[in-house]
Amino acid sequence: MKEISIQELHNDTDQWVRLAAARERIIITDGGQPIAALTPIEPSPKRLPDREAKINRRSRIEIDSADSIFPK
Repeated sequence: MKEISIQELHNDTDQWVRLAAARERIIITDGGQPIAALTPIEPSPKRLPDREAKINRRSRIEIDSADSIFPK
């Protein structure tokens, strides 16, 4: 964890944001008092598979189940 002043953040914002993105928490101070923090964003959880696409790729069954229950 690193502490920087609000002025340092103002002068080199890109540097501090990149450092925070690299998984380092940065505390911003104003007059020596902590006022904010730059923290990395947690990675997104693993995406679920596209169920609709998988269902649509299956072969279609040409049999109507009602025909086996109510024979013609």
